[in-house]
Amino acid sequence: MRYGQIRQYDIANGPGIRTSIFVTGCSLKCKNCFNKDYQDPNYGNLWTEENTLQIVNYLKKDEISGLTILGGEPFENAIDLIEIIKKIKEQIDKPIWIYSGYIYEILIKDPIHKKLLEEVDVLVDGPFIDSLKDLTLKFKGSSNQRIIDVNASLANNSIILLNGY
Repeated sequence: MRYGQIRQYDIANGPGIRTSIFVTGCSLKCKNCFNKDYQDPNYGNLWTEENTLQIVNYLKKDEISGLTILGGEPFENAIDLIEIIKKIKEQIDKPIWIYSGYIYEILIKDPIHKKLLEEVDVLVDGPFIDSLKDLTLKFKGSSNQRIIDVNASLANNSIILLNGY
């Protein structure tokens, strides 16, 4: 897996101060994507075990509320992310948010994507649609996107939106 950047302190992609991983590679190519460079699967650096340890160390800090994974398209890196998240969760118990241009209903049908969903707490789903862009929205770029409580949705076999969003 490749990544474009790691932000130790991120306040734009989930509640509180978060650590964020921006993976690369996205075949969706949303019009006016805010991370166009990260669409290229060859962009950025190869993920290493050192990066995983770096994330764990960031997440150990009291001021860090959780981890956010975005990109690029995280679900196009699902196999690697499943393993990385499992290693992180062995040492840290903080909420994990993940962003995807794919919708929950599609992701849940793929066994590998479902496994990745099972490792996270919140999914911000749906493609960025430029004509629905709304700068007043919290933690999403366009009004079609949803902030989903993944654990509740899996348990209830239906989409449950995260309270407050």
